[in-house]
Amino acid sequence: MKKTEQKALTRTTLQVALKRADQLGIKHVVVASTTGKTALELAGLLPPHLEAVCVTHHAGFSEFGRNELPESTENELAEHGIPVLRTTHLFAGVERAIRLKFGGLGPAETIAFTYRTLGEGIKVAVEIAVMALDAGLIPYSKDIVAIAGTGSGADAAIVIRPAHSRQFFETQVKEIVCKPTDW
Repeated sequence: MKKTEQKALTRTTLQVALKRADQLGIKHVVVASTTGKTALELAGLLPPHLEAVCVTHHAGFSEFGRNELPESTENELAEHGIPVLRTTHLFAGVERAIRLKFGGLGPAETIAFTYRTLGEGIKVAVEIAVMALDAGLIPYSKDIVAIAGTGSGADAAIVIRPAHSRQFFETQVKEIVCKPTDW
């Protein structure tokens, strides 16, 4: 997909997700954003009655000791009232280290691969919703909209009532608002 197509898809995904949040009376949105571009685009569209959280890669995800989301972008998001969560991914963590070192696939990564049958963005949307709840950045026992993508930008949005990671199987994906047909 060309960058211009991805940018248009991101804007459309954000608009559809925000419209659905409004229709359902949802007050919280969580967005995945590696570099902050998608989160900044969301900030420009976000109505004042909605609160947003940006979930980004943990430090060292692509390069040891490095953050992919620049500090200047994080500061700009803070000016829009959007906190940034940078932490270990729910479906990875130590289990991924075991797979990379010794091989095999553990339960958390099996769950991740299962969600990926619906698309990478859907898997990430579920993951970031639980991560934001565990961090105390969204309210417990409330439906939210989670927005994520495949590669760069956003192409998927879901309505979800996340549970804390220790109760993960209580998580309810209520609705797939949008997802790509080909990923």
